[in-house]
Amino acid sequence: MTTQPPAKRPCASCPYREDVPSGVWSEEDYAKLPRYDGPTYAQPGGLFLCHQHDRDDNRARVCAGWAGCHDMTQSMALRVAQLTGEVTPETAEAVYDYTSPVPLFATGADAAAHGMREIDDPGPEALRAMDKIRRARNDLTPNI
Repeated sequence: MTTQPPAKRPCASCPYREDVPSGVWSEEDYAKLPRYDGPTYAQPGGLFLCHQHDRDDNRARVCAGWAGCHDMTQSMALRVAQLTGEVTPETAEAVYDYTSPVPLFATGADAAAHGMREIDDPGPEALRAMDKIRRARNDLTPNI
């Protein structure tokens, strides 16, 4: 099974979006984001996938926020995915060419800092987003 290209726009609860409330995701999830900011050799080797589908779902796709935030020409994960056949050449090209139509944080560290700010006391918008995620997916851990 191959991973699909990013959606046209990052999902409404994407941790990379500037307009997503703080505190939606778990501390562990936010901790993943800055790891993709580092030099290529130090980055994780796995793709950051969209949370809308299970990893083993044939609709699993590259996270649009991740693709739009990070320099994909320097992405270890995308290189590994191309070598292993996890993404097709067309999907890789779509990831390289991706530009978000909505504002994203400049770095994974910025996105994580925003997300962590209210993790102990998420506001009403964050609580609504978490509830929506829980209804859609049972393999993810929003901030509970």
